[in-house]
Amino acid sequence: MNQKLSFTKLLSLSLMLFAMFFGAGNMIFPPMLGQLSGGNFLQSVAGFVATDAGLSILGIAAVVTVGTKLDDLVGLVGPKFSVFMGVLIYLLIGPLFALPRTGTVSFEMAAVPFIPANAPTFLISVFFTAIFFGVTYILSINPSKLVDIVGKVLTPILLLSIAVIFIACVIHPVGEIGTATGDYTTIPFFRGMIEGYLALDGLAALAFAIVVINAVKDFGITESKSIVKYTLLAGVFAGVGLGVVYLALGFIGAQTSMAPLFENGSQLLSSVVFQLLGRGGNIILGLAVLMACLTTSIGLATSFADYFHTILPKYSYKSILTVVCIFSFAISNVGLTTMIRITLPALVMIYPPAIALIVLSFFNRWIKNKSEAYALALLFAFIISVFDGLRTAGISLGGLSGLLSRLPLFDLGLGWILPAIVGCLIGLLPCVNFLSKKAIQNGSYYSKDIEE
Repeated sequence: MNQKLSFTKLLSLSLMLFAMFFGAGNMIFPPMLGQLSGGNFLQSVAGFVATDAGLSILGIAAVVTVGTKLDDLVGLVGPKFSVFMGVLIYLLIGPLFALPRTGTVSFEMAAVPFIPANAPTFLISVFFTAIFFGVTYILSINPSKLVDIVGKVLTPILLLSIAVIFIACVIHPVGEIGTATGDYTTIPFFRGMIEGYLALDGLAALAFAIVVINAVKDFGITESKSIVKYTLLAGVFAGVGLGVVYLALGFIGAQTSMAPLFENGSQLLSSVVFQLLGRGGNIILGLAVLMACLTTSIGLATSFADYFHTILPKYSYKSILTVVCIFSFAISNVGLTTMIRITLPALVMIYPPAIALIVLSFFNRWIKNKSEAYALALLFAFIISVFDGLRTAGISLGGLSGLLSRLPLFDLGLGWILPAIVGCLIGLLPCVNFLSKKAIQNGSYYSKDIEE
């Protein structure tokens, strides 16, 4: 039976996925790439697209090709690791980091520019984020309506807002495109890749995959091959959409490459929009960012509540959703700068093992479900990424820095790649598989002796 999904429904799925991926961070990074890379902005944005949109598509493909949910992917390492990794990923992209950040960034860009100088900023922040996560809760109550709410309403508003800013910038350029700075002069594509790697959409993809899969099923698609096909198509279309938007934002940033360097992309965009469109332009920018954050917040909250309801069925979806929204509301008021400073090192540590797992899943027919190969690859990648995280946190590695710098690409944050490959190859050795089985057997006998 050859089941088909209409183009309109597929487009709606794609827009939903695009909206959940495209948060405020995605809107801020490309303009900064543009300013730093100047005339090389095309290469740097292409690198950003490769590791942001590219890894997002790979993440969705990895989940849908091995099963229907995150547990099926991380279960390749082992059942206990499946629970550990699943919980860790959902906490990272949920209430600990990404979810509260959506409220914080919304406030920073959609509210702060319009707050009077002497106003109680913190109290306004509390009020703003309370409304923000209240709306997130309401729109996440019925996930079956997610496609209609996100795909048909919020996403077009977001895209229209960005289009207005871009067109205004094309008609009235804010400056000439200058030369690149730093690494963007010699390796713009690679530097763009690093920025895209830190955008964390690869992790989000693992969570969002199940939302798309369930949405496909809600449209009446039940055949396994058709579910895989339309989930992947939605991922590809969303990835193309992300690439187009990143290119537009990178072009805007490139026009400021001869201006003094901005501290972050939010300041850059606010300045450009005010110069082009005045106060009304800042309203458009604030609306665009608010929509980006809200759609991402809905996706994260829905995925988090659904996942934890699955592993903790005694707690209802609504109760988990309530807790995660309240917790995220509280964390979101610590401030954007503080949040980024605290969380970035941890994110740098967890991302490489996740990427290693995603990539290795496509070689499962050769790995043949040997959990040792996956486990050692992720372990070796994590060991190196720990040092990357410490370095990101500004913690000196002492004499170890010289040794680690000998690893290929370590200075660019990709030193974990070779160790991950070595770990996988070691795990494929017959002797490792034999020793692993003996350890399990001995553990089983030991457990039996204790019970007796």
